[in-house]
Amino acid sequence: MKRTRIAALALAAATAALAPALGQAATAAEGTVFLQDPAGGEKAMKSMWTKDEMHKVEGQFRFHPGVRYETVTKPGPSGAPEWERKVADPETLAWQPSYEFAWSVSDSTVVKKALTTKEGGHPVVVHAVLRDAKGARAAEVRRELADSAATGRQKVAGGKRIACDTGEYTVEWSLTRSGYGTLTGTLRWDSDCEQYRTAFAAEHGKQG
Repeated sequence: MKRTRIAALALAAATAALAPALGQAATAAEGTVFLQDPAGGEKAMKSMWTKDEMHKVEGQFRFHPGVRYETVTKPGPSGAPEWERKVADPETLAWQPSYEFAWSVSDSTVVKKALTTKEGGHPVVVHAVLRDAKGARAAEVRRELADSAATGRQKVAGGKRIACDTGEYTVEWSLTRSGYGTLTGTLRWDSDCEQYRTAFAAEHGKQG
């Protein structure tokens, strides 16, 4: 019997192994691994002011590679067949990315770039494209968030499976507040799954 699981991490052992493989921009947190632009903590943001310096939009993007795999039932050791358990099947490994956007919209009152407020509803559009090494579009998400709060965070499921070991990808993202401006950025991501296979292989060898 097999069942599909979608998880940010497969095993705790894979967490430690995967973070350095993702590069300097990788950020590890409890139960998740992601790439962030700009690099840094949760408050790290890209920003831009309107030409009149009265309105500012800030944005942050996180790419969650995600891991998709199936489990198989493995019999218990000789003499204790009832100790069967479910283990990850390395042959079913694949990526299933999701895309996370954060924003902050500020309006100056009286003085330019000073005495700002963060109020009201705002039309925010988030967009991301995942491209393979040849520049072909492998996945894309776009969402119009009408009347959004001045500060917010939205995670968008990609809904697209990406095969392991299909090379390096580029993630292009943008966040637009209509009338204020558009923030953009790119991230690079390697689809190699070797770290997970190693972790799964070790798990296959355990008894219990």
